[in-house]
Amino acid sequence: MKYLWTEDTGAGLHFWKLVSQLFFDNKLVIESKGSNQGILDALSDLKIKEDDGYYIAFDYVLDNQDIRNKYRMLKSIAEKSEGKIMILDMICFEYLILSFDKIIAWTGTGKTDKSKIREDILSAIQNHRINLSKIKDENTLQFLAGFKRYSTERVMKSLVGEFTQNERWSIKGSLMGECWYKDCCVSEHPDSLRCGKPEVEDGSEKMRILIRSEKIQKVIEEVVI
Repeated sequence: MKYLWTEDTGAGLHFWKLVSQLFFDNKLVIESKGSNQGILDALSDLKIKEDDGYYIAFDYVLDNQDIRNKYRMLKSIAEKSEGKIMILDMICFEYLILSFDKIIAWTGTGKTDKSKIREDILSAIQNHRINLSKIKDENTLQFLAGFKRYSTERVMKSLVGEFTQNERWSIKGSLMGECWYKDCCVSEHPDSLRCGKPEVEDGSEKMRILIRSEKIQKVIEEVVI
C-alpha cells in the first residue's frame, strides 16, 4: 500500500482525500496524524512492510525553529528507511491554495489591496520562507509587520483566509468549501459575500484544475502508485 500522512485535519485532510480520489483513483491511503509531532511519533513506532511506501506531507518553513528541529528529525528517519519514507516538498496546505492562479477569479474577491500583497508575497517565496529583502512595496511590508508572531506559515493562513471568506470557498472548516468540489458556486444566502465565476461548474473538474496547478503538481510529482 501507498500512504500519505499529513498533519492537516479538517479542510486540509479533505483536500488530500480529494487528491487521492481524483488523481490517484483512491489508491493513495490518506491519514492525518494531527500535527508534525504526531507524524514523528507515528513514524517512530512504524513497522514498514515490504510493499508499503509512505509520503509525508509535512508543513516546513525555515523561519520557525521548532518546525526546523522536527524536520531534521523527520529527515533523519526518512534517510534510514531505504526509500520507504519520502518527504514531499511543501510549505503548507494554505500556500498551495494561495498560489492557485485562479483563486481570485474563482472566489470573486474584490480585495484589490490584498491581491497585490498576495502577488508580492508569492514572488518573494524562496527556500521555504518569505524573503523579505525581495519585497519593496510599503503596504505589503506593513501587512507583514502586523503579525505579532510572524512566520511564513502564519502569513499564508491569514492571507488565504482573506480570499476564501465566502463560506462556500472557505478552507477553515471540517471540509473544504463546497464550491471547490461540488457543482455550485453561488451562495444561497443573500447576505453572503459574492462568488466568482469558475470557467467550469462541475465540482470534480474544478478540483482537477486545482490539483493540476503548478505548485500542487510540484508537491505530488514524486508520488508513484
